[in-house]
Amino acid sequence: MDDVGQGAVPTPRTACVFGASGGIGRALCEGLAAAGCPRIHAGSRAGVGPEGESFRPFAFDLADEASIAAAAQAMRGDPPEWVIVATGVLTLPDGTGPERTYKRIDAAAMAEVFALNTIGPALIAKHVLPLMPRDRRFVFAALSARVGSISDNRLGGWHSYRASKAALNMLLKNLALELARTHPLGVVAGLHPGTVDSALSRPFQSGLPAGQLTAPEAAAANLIGVLAGLTPAQSGRVFDFRGEEVPA
Repeated sequence: MDDVGQGAVPTPRTACVFGASGGIGRALCEGLAAAGCPRIHAGSRAGVGPEGESFRPFAFDLADEASIAAAAQAMRGDPPEWVIVATGVLTLPDGTGPERTYKRIDAAAMAEVFALNTIGPALIAKHVLPLMPRDRRFVFAALSARVGSISDNRLGGWHSYRASKAALNMLLKNLALELARTHPLGVVAGLHPGTVDSALSRPFQSGLPAGQLTAPEAAAANLIGVLAGLTPAQSGRVFDFRGEEVPA
C-alpha cells in the first residue's frame, strides 16, 4: 500500500467539499462530520447541503469562475485544512454517455466533459490553494478514476471521460510539484472511489459482479481513511479506495 495509512493524522478541524449534493460528496460531508470535523464547507450549485451544525453550505458553479472565486473568498477567514473536489460527470445532462468508439466523438460533448472533469477542478485549485497554510499539513484532493490511467488502459473507449480524468491526474501532479516548493507539508492527490452506487454510475451498473458496487457511505469512509494517511512524499499521485496507488 506504499505506506498509506501509516502514521495517520486526525481528521481536519475545517474541511470543504465541492460537490456536496452528489452521492459521494454528501457522504464525504457526513463522514467528515462523523469523524469529528467540526466545520465543513459544503458546496453545491443550489447552495444546499447536509443539515447540521457542522455544515456551512455555499453555492458555486463549475462553469462560472466568479462563483468559485467568491466561495474561496468567503472561506478566507475560516480556511479549510482539507479540500475535496467531489464533482464530475460521466453522462451529460442531455443523456450523452461515454463514447464506445472514436466514431462517436463529438467536439461539443467532449468540451463539456473536460469543462466539468478537468477545467472546473483546476479553477477550484486556482482560488482555494492560496488559502492553504505553508507551515502545516493540508490536503487538496479530487475524485479521479482508474480509467484515467494511461498504462492501465486495456479496453479503450470512453474517450472523453478517460482523457478528462487523465488530464486531471496530470493537473494534480503539476500542482503537487509547484506547491512542494512553497508548501512542503501539503498533500495533493487524486482519488479513485471504486464503483459507487450513485447517479454517475447508475446507467452502467447492470452486469457488475456481486460485491463490486459500493454504497456512498462506505466509499466516503474509505476515502477519508486514505486521505488521513497520505504523506507529502506521496503528493501528486492517485490512490484508490484501498489506499493503493493507481498507475499513471
